[in-house]
Amino acid sequence: MRNLKILFSYLGAYRRDAILGVFFVTAETALELFIPVIMANIIDVGVPAGDINYMLLQGAYMLVCAALSLVLGLGYARTSARVASGLGANLREAEYKKIQTLAFGNLDNYDASSLVTRMTTDITVIQNAVGNGFRPMVRGPVTLIVGLIYALMLSRPLATVFAIILPVLAIVLGAITYRVSPLYRQLQTSMDHLNGVVQEDLTAVRAVKAYVRTEHEEAKFDTVNTELAGTATKTFGNAVLNLPVFQLSMYVAALSILWIGGHMILAGKLGVGSLTGFMSYVLLIMNSLMMISNVFLLLTRALTSVGRIAEVLDEEPFIANPAGDLAIAAPADGSIEFRDVSFKYRADAAEDVLEHIDLRIESGSTVGILGGTGSGKSSLVQLIARLYDATEGAVLVGGHDVRDYDLATLRDAVGIVLQKNVLFTGTVRENLQWGNPQASDDELLAACRAACVDEFLDRIGGLDGELGQGGAGVSGGQKQRLCIARTLLKHPRVLIFDDSTSAVDMATDAKIREHIARISDTTVLIIAQRIASVMDADRIVVLDDGRVHGVGTHEELLAGDNIYQEIYASQMEFARNADAGDGSDDGCANDPFSSVPGGSPLEGGERHA
Repeated sequence: MRNLKILFSYLGAYRRDAILGVFFVTAETALELFIPVIMANIIDVGVPAGDINYMLLQGAYMLVCAALSLVLGLGYARTSARVASGLGANLREAEYKKIQTLAFGNLDNYDASSLVTRMTTDITVIQNAVGNGFRPMVRGPVTLIVGLIYALMLSRPLATVFAIILPVLAIVLGAITYRVSPLYRQLQTSMDHLNGVVQEDLTAVRAVKAYVRTEHEEAKFDTVNTELAGTATKTFGNAVLNLPVFQLSMYVAALSILWIGGHMILAGKLGVGSLTGFMSYVLLIMNSLMMISNVFLLLTRALTSVGRIAEVLDEEPFIANPAGDLAIAAPADGSIEFRDVSFKYRADAAEDVLEHIDLRIESGSTVGILGGTGSGKSSLVQLIARLYDATEGAVLVGGHDVRDYDLATLRDAVGIVLQKNVLFTGTVRENLQWGNPQASDDELLAACRAACVDEFLDRIGGLDGELGQGGAGVSGGQKQRLCIARTLLKHPRVLIFDDSTSAVDMATDAKIREHIARISDTTVLIIAQRIASVMDADRIVVLDDGRVHGVGTHEELLAGDNIYQEIYASQMEFARNADAGDGSDDGCANDPFSSVPGGSPLEGGERHA
């Protein structure tokens, strides 16, 4: 019942069309049901009396009823199409807007493929149910009720047949609906799985071809495709069981009425015209029951989809703006402070990702953040822009808790180049203007120079060059530099680089750092894997297993922090080996493939793509 209320609540401006549609179908049905009464009068009154004028008059009434039914049917078709398309558009818009309000923590609960399915397939199911089911949804009950009334008016003894058949059909329909309802949810979940595999394959098509994994991916697709086909077969196989049951009931009802009616005619208790008219109502009533049955199945599937959409619409954002006018407009400066901060991505997680972080970063300083994989570097900086909220403790920017700021203002003041670089379909200009929609060409080019984008800008068509979907037209390093330029255009108080130069060569990395160092009054946080990227920072923070292991300058950490010493030693050793070249006689002791059985895959042995 709640899902039906949700459905009606999103009709919006199309409620008027829905009401008109109900009126059109009701009037059309009433007129069609009146035709058998006219036909019975012609047979029982006009034919025995041989009154041609009476029969012509009744025939004219039938033509008028048919013509009006046609006009009303056309009116219904128009209104139902508007209602179906309008409802689908409203639901899509509402769900899309809701997704935009959700925090990262909310979105972690959904696969991207599932959200796509909910906004496409599920809403299409609802539109089809409204478009195809609107008429039978109204016509079925009206036909049933009015048909039973007319049938009782013609002959009460014959109408008792329906008193036996209707309860049986209701029980059967209830059993089928109860059986099919959970299967529809399984069907949509299988569709999620299929969309997930297709989305992943299309996104990673270059890797699939490069590693010659086409057969492996085809096998994955075949698995989810078979799952979907099997679920669909089982679901619709159960759903169509209503058809033979209703057909059997119609035949039993027709035979019973003909047998009872024949005896009544022989006994002089019933006219032939009345029996003929009654048989018309038998067909109408049974067809109405069939319509009601199909509507139930349509509604069952549609309400399953409404439930899936409602899950997203009912999701409460984990992160929200302060109530009323309590939100602080903007940070006064770029200072950052972590006060006994602990964090985990899920409330039921066994362990914290970050534990008891106490750290203060002065406004305008440059701070490097180092640590092994999984040490919590990205998690730490995401708390600053309030992409996630700290589980315990407080994160302060500009001297105030980030939870006291207006979200949009805070995120405008904190520019973050995420670890996963994202570009959008469109030109270089359109992507850069995400940082500042009002930026002039001179500002765009200045940001490009600071991020070393000018080195390849002309080769990709300049500011008006098309990047392709997801930035497919540029390399990984070029994509990183474009994302850096986009963030620089925000002129933020805090600038965060989350391992955003990992695909850039050392010389370019040094140039970018040199350009960023010239930016004044901006706090810069650099997450990096290379010590060379952060060794000139004012301070370097070393994280280990979610805790602060050490804080200091390059020289201080090199003198007193064992983790920093290990990272430095390993990187310097790697650099020395790289400088020494591949021609050493040490038996390839430093060959990264030396531990692989059969030696390096590039030297002899069987080659595999």
